[in-house]
Amino acid sequence: MSGSNGRRPPLIADRRYGPSAAKKTASNGGGGRGSKPPPKAGPKRRTKKRDPLSAAVAWVFGLIWGVVMFFWRILWGVGWRILAAVALVVGLSAYYFYSQLPEVAQLVDGRARGSVTMLDREGKVFAWRGETYGGMVTSDKVSKYLREAVVATEDRRFYRHFGVSPRGIASAVRINLSEGRGPLEGNGGSTITQQVAKLLCLGVQYDPKEWKSEADYEADCRKGGIWRKVKEVPFALAMEAKYTKAEILTIYFNRAYLGAGARGFEAAAQRYFGKSASEVNASEAAMLAGLLKAPSYYAPTANLERARDRANVIIGLMEEQGYLTRSEADQARAHPAQLSEAAQSRSGGFFADWVMESGPAFLTRDTTEDVIIRTTLDQRLQRAAEGALDDVFKTKVSEGSKAQAAVVVMSADGAVRAMVGGRKVQAAGSFNRATQALRQTGSAFKPFIYAAAMDLGYSPADFVDDSPLTVMVKGSGPWSPSNYDRKFRGIVTLTSALKQSLNIPAVRITEAVGREKVRQVASEFGIQSDLAAGPALALGVSEATLLEMTGAYAGILNGGSAVKPYGLVELRLQGEDTPLIGQEGGIGERVISEQAAQLLTYMMTQVIESGTGARARLPGWEAAGKTGTTQAARDAWFVGFTADYVAGVWMGYDDNTPLKGVTGGGLPADIWREVMVRVHEGLQPQPLKKIVPEPRMPPQTTADVRTDPVPQDTGDWQAQRPNDTGDWQAAPRPPSAGEQIVRDVLGIFGGGGRN
Repeated sequence: MSGSNGRRPPLIADRRYGPSAAKKTASNGGGGRGSKPPPKAGPKRRTKKRDPLSAAVAWVFGLIWGVVMFFWRILWGVGWRILAAVALVVGLSAYYFYSQLPEVAQLVDGRARGSVTMLDREGKVFAWRGETYGGMVTSDKVSKYLREAVVATEDRRFYRHFGVSPRGIASAVRINLSEGRGPLEGNGGSTITQQVAKLLCLGVQYDPKEWKSEADYEADCRKGGIWRKVKEVPFALAMEAKYTKAEILTIYFNRAYLGAGARGFEAAAQRYFGKSASEVNASEAAMLAGLLKAPSYYAPTANLERARDRANVIIGLMEEQGYLTRSEADQARAHPAQLSEAAQSRSGGFFADWVMESGPAFLTRDTTEDVIIRTTLDQRLQRAAEGALDDVFKTKVSEGSKAQAAVVVMSADGAVRAMVGGRKVQAAGSFNRATQALRQTGSAFKPFIYAAAMDLGYSPADFVDDSPLTVMVKGSGPWSPSNYDRKFRGIVTLTSALKQSLNIPAVRITEAVGREKVRQVASEFGIQSDLAAGPALALGVSEATLLEMTGAYAGILNGGSAVKPYGLVELRLQGEDTPLIGQEGGIGERVISEQAAQLLTYMMTQVIESGTGARARLPGWEAAGKTGTTQAARDAWFVGFTADYVAGVWMGYDDNTPLKGVTGGGLPADIWREVMVRVHEGLQPQPLKKIVPEPRMPPQTTADVRTDPVPQDTGDWQAQRPNDTGDWQAAPRPPSAGEQIVRDVLGIFGGGGRN
């Protein structure tokens, strides 16, 4: 509306901003009456048509995008529900495991079996059997190097995850695939928490009704695979919620198997280094941590260099992750871990096996308790025996030979001081040739024949005829023994017959004193196997173990009393002072008189002085012994003693293959000498208790010895002793009928008089 003077009223813009602003507003299309009409639009521009090909491509991509979005909506709609369900299941499973987990102290020792720790005669540990557990050790009490080495090796992100490491699993899958394995074969990407879950068998307890053995149970617990990994996740999460990181490490440090029967790092540190896990240095900690990958393979007692190489890898990881400085790492590599004396020597393995077998199974082989056994072993003597055997084989036996040997050293009372059951130290439970191999004894049996004769009053100076002999064996016919060299020596003393190991005189003496008497003496001295009943008994066709033979010779050394070889002195439970079992071996009943034993000792000294055992002679020491070689040289023996120790050596092949060029007076005597030289280091020579017999004149009447009639295989030929001294009466007294039979048929003569 216009004003009365024909002018338009002022606009609001004029009043607010002034006329210029209103004019500007109007010029910008205010739409008022006075505004200029907008300029006419020019002619429309023609739109360019889209290329058909581009349109088709755009349509296809649009269709694909639509399909993708369609399925995405479906997957998202289903996927989040599945993920939610999985999370719920995992959460509920974790909560279930959480509610079942006990206190840490109940999880540190998961062994179903106990351990046996063996001490030598000085109280030092030399062997372990079963699974050794060194006692609970907490992660904050072990050496910091050990704690850091384990984390650096097994789970570098241990302190930053919640039990499961997706990054670690992805890395393990990548490594496995790159090396041509399955995604979960080889590296599993398990965290320490997951490894603990596996050690705990996901909470499943050992049940003898379900598993045949504890080994089967543990094998089942260690199984890998996707399903096992899936089950580990909620258990690991539950552990992370239940325990602190330090407590999880504590369980790990106590339950991990670290080779050589050591369960837990405390036991392993004691086993390998003779010190506590709290005292190990960087190089020792690295070696212990390296065992986690493959305990038996990397055990330093199996291969020290391999264990050190693995330890250097661990040292590198510790340096890389900042646990060791460059100088500390170089120091650890320059001074690798050294094994303790007991671990380094690996001595006493066969001895330990024998002790385990000699004790009751429920306290040794199958014990569920931790047991301490004090033994008779002398580690110095053990090393001496092992070293001597190795040196002889290196210097005197052809390289590559499969011949075996065994050595036993004991005191006169039967206390076994050293035992070597084979040329190489093998795993526990290996075949022990000193205690398990029954072999023919050959001429090493002959001292028992002469022991019986001496006990019946014979003298080493008595004479016996070494000439052809035939004995009728019931059911077999005539049997004609021969000497090793196929020669005959005529009339010889009993001492000469023994020192030259003549067979025919041994048979004559056996027939004279009676086979039953010889069997009695041998069995009472400790030969436990069935002894031959026929005349071949005299030639050592019966079998015995080296331990039995050495123990029997110990009976001669101690003056004629039987001994029962023993190694166990005392058995008690760990932590207890009262023994459950004491010594069961030692000196027993008298077998032959002391005089007979000392006469026999003299005869056996001559074997070494000038007989078949000359290679066993000990410079400066008086020694007695006997060689033994069986038919076709399948077995070769030397057993003998000094005033301090008795030792036995056997040599042969496990498959009974004949030895080539070996007799008891050869390599076995060499081994015996080397063993005894080392055993007696630092000792003062002591004389043997022996009786030197008075020499006697050969028989004054020596009628031709007949072989017809011949002794029958009745075993009842007894020696005829004219008087209590065992002396034959000198001529001219005519012999009695019994004496004449002994003289003529058996060819045994007393002295014709004393010089």
